[in-house]
Amino acid sequence: MSGIVLVFDFDKTIIDIDSDNWVVDELGATDLFNQLLPTMPWNSLMDKMMEELYLQGKTTEDIEQVLKRVPIHPRIVPTIKAAHALGCDLRVVSDANTFYIETILKHLGVRECFSEINTNPGFVDDDGKLRILPYHDFQKSSHGCNLCPPNMCKGKIIERIQSTFATEEKKRIIYLGDGAGDFCPSLRLVEGDYMMPRKDFPVWELICINRHLVKAEVHEWTDGEDLERVLLQLITSIIDLEDTNKNNGDNTNQWFDCKFETKTLEALPKPLYVPH
Repeated sequence: MSGIVLVFDFDKTIIDIDSDNWVVDELGATDLFNQLLPTMPWNSLMDKMMEELYLQGKTTEDIEQVLKRVPIHPRIVPTIKAAHALGCDLRVVSDANTFYIETILKHLGVRECFSEINTNPGFVDDDGKLRILPYHDFQKSSHGCNLCPPNMCKGKIIERIQSTFATEEKKRIIYLGDGAGDFCPSLRLVEGDYMMPRKDFPVWELICINRHLVKAEVHEWTDGEDLERVLLQLITSIIDLEDTNKNNGDNTNQWFDCKFETKTLEALPKPLYVPH
């Protein structure tokens, strides 16, 4: 195993769309969704929409079939498999739900590549109705983060993941995301970590405005092909660094002296530098 933990957002990162909107639109419930949208939090709304679809006679099998045809860039699955084969620890941190994510990852044949899925609970109840509950029960208490939606603070999930490193060898996190909810976890990353925001999406814009707050090295990406190129280059460069450190007594200065004589700077993805 390498010392790399890959944390993927799901919607518009692994898949190319928002899974909630995809299900609602494909099952013909867009108008009702838009009517209810101003009246309740998103997570609660999705649970309500599952109830409405159930009352309309839609089954969980109907939802599964819709999920199995979500748009996804053809390079995403090979990238996930390649990262897993290189010994990375892959995890999901998403504001979707377990039913959607598990269904899609199993259909794509990559569920076993992920050691952990952090998302809103989604399960089929005794009546056969899909229920979607909040990751954090905001009806009982607040998670205390004003950057995140009430049902989930991704930053706190990253902190929990980081806390598990205390008894292990040093690990580096590479976080990939697109949405505003991915900004909070980017602030929890430390020097030596990497943040990969999707260019021209909300988290990229927030990082551009607040670049001085992000300690991780930032590498943008645009689509699945770009994600593959940037991510695999980062992984191989980190693995090369780890191997060199082991061979040279963890002498970082020696790595800089020797490694860049054989690996050109152009071979690595360029960090995103934005004026403060």
